[in-house]
Parts: sequence; structure tokens; C-alpha cells
Amino acid sequence: MDTESGYKKLQVYILSHELGVKVHEMSLNLPKFEIYEEGSQIRRSAKSVSSNIVEGYSLRKYKNEYLHYLYRAHGSSEETTEHLRYLFKTKSLTDEKLYEQLANEYKKLNGMLFNYIRFVEKNYDTPTFLKEPKNRFQILKP
Repeated sequence: MDTESGYKKLQVYILSHELGVKVHEMSLNLPKFEIYEEGSQIRRSAKSVSSNIVEGYSLRKYKNEYLHYLYRAHGSSEETTEHLRYLFKTKSLTDEKLYEQLANEYKKLNGMLFNYIRFVEKNYDTPTFLKEPKNRFQILKP
């Protein structure tokens, strides 16, 4: 039985959350001097992707607010890719297979986020249950 609802059903959320966990685990195996420097940065940016998706989804009554958080998620995803490159190029992350796997998964996530943003820009409509009733501010006559 599928018990997940809301943002937890979004493929872009599922992948971003899984990658956040993988990056967290990877960062704890970095050299000691990197755990609190680049390791801390990459943990924050990786977790920020799914966090922004969740926050935006919670505020999706307004299209522009939702898009704001989706763009932030995309930015955090790109930032995480940059941190990965730094770690690999500086040889703090020495597992080339892990680096390639994470880099490829983030490339996929970045594309998914871009496409999801485009979809929301073109097709968004406030969910019915979040819409204000049309007569809410109507003055009632006795």
C-alpha cells in the first residue's frame, strides 16, 4: 500500500532526498580536515535541495512562491555538483567510481529540476483545496 502523499510522490523530491543521504554518508568519510570545511558545505547544499522542494510545495498556493523555492532547489543542486568537483579535483574524494556516480546522478537531478520548473511555469494552477472561496469577502445583505 502506498502511504506516501504530497511532495513525497514527486520523483524530483525522491531523488534529491536519496542523494542528500548519499552525500552525507560520503562526506563523513572525507579526510578529517575536510569534514568540517568542504564536507560541511556539501552536506548543507545537498540537503537544501530536498528541503527547498518541501518548503516550496508547502507554500504552493502561490505559483511564484513555489517557483522561487524550486529555483533555489536547482541552485543548491548545482552548488552540490561544484562541491563534488572541488573534492575530487583536490583529491579529498579519491573514490573515482563514487564521484562519477554522484556527478551523474546530480546531472540527472539538475535536468529533472529544470524540467519540473518549466512544467510548473507553464501548467501551474493553485490546487482547489487551497483556493479562496469566491464569495468570502462578499458583503451579505440582511
